[in-house]
Amino acid sequence: MTRTIVESKTRTAVIGFDEPFCVIGERINPTGRKKLAAELEAGDFSTVESDALAQVAAGATVLDINAGVVYNSNPNPNETEPPLMTRMIELVQGLVDVPLCIDSSVPAALEAGLRAAHGRPLLNSVTGEEERLEYVLPLVKKYNVPVVAISNDDTGISEDPDVRFAVAKKIVERAADFGIPAHDIVVDPLVMPVGAMGTAGRQVFTLVRRLREELGVNTTCGASNISFGLPNRHGINNAFLPMAIEAGMTSAIMNPIALPVKASEIEAKKAEVAAAGIVLPEDMDDETFCQLFGLGSTRPRAGKEMEAIMAANFLMNNDPHGGNWIKFNKAPPKPGEEVRSGGRAGSRSRRRRA
Repeated sequence: MTRTIVESKTRTAVIGFDEPFCVIGERINPTGRKKLAAELEAGDFSTVESDALAQVAAGATVLDINAGVVYNSNPNPNETEPPLMTRMIELVQGLVDVPLCIDSSVPAALEAGLRAAHGRPLLNSVTGEEERLEYVLPLVKKYNVPVVAISNDDTGISEDPDVRFAVAKKIVERAADFGIPAHDIVVDPLVMPVGAMGTAGRQVFTLVRRLREELGVNTTCGASNISFGLPNRHGINNAFLPMAIEAGMTSAIMNPIALPVKASEIEAKKAEVAAAGIVLPEDMDDETFCQLFGLGSTRPRAGKEMEAIMAANFLMNNDPHGGNWIKFNKAPPKPGEEVRSGGRAGSRSRRRRA
């Protein structure tokens, strides 16, 4: 069975057909996050730190690190991204021990990340574009790392799944010319939004099966792409992920956490409860209130997508005896108990499976 090995200094993650689904946490990425982009330009890494800890606590197996911010003070990413990538990787490695995925469109930033990362990171990414192939594949060979292969080329992204398969095959074949084995290539077949293309789900399931059976490669995707532009995106994502897993997908780049309930939402609900004549204990804290009235939590926690993945792992017999499912559904510790337990987020080790 195909296994892609990704390593940090102390922990190994295995992406494979008979392995638990690999969750690659996507949140350390300033794209579309103006607040994070502004923080990074100002040298403030507090959100990076909190996102790293929260994603690992929620169950992320690997963390994606993307330094793609365009500084107002210097709009040239070839100058700004490499040192920022190095700084972010060094910071995250000091907080958590999970393997990393180095994510950039800037070649120099990819190499800076490879120099800074411990172990065997996943490189994100190579495409079928000639210029990208000629730069990235030698890096993959030089540093002996696995790589995400995205199924688009110089003609762009095709809506035809056969074309996307052909691009993936081309990348696998070109990688072989460099001595890079298929098990070190994780193909992203590109998930289209189902709201724009009704066959998007069926397309990707068929593609994943072909990639597994004909090329023998592992697969990944940007999981939330499937629900782009639709209401109740979590509902779509929760259905899509187990179906993709059953089709043979072995990883996804995604957000594993449910964000905390906003203070304004809590206050609005309290006003609604008071207007209904419900009297609450004076000493009830916000966390208890949120759980009692189904608002969620005041703290970051594993999202519903993680629940769907953990259930799928169990049903696919990649969670023997349901041990991880049972652990996942245990009540979270109360505030302060995490410290008393003596552990830190991300400190649990994972046994390597050969």
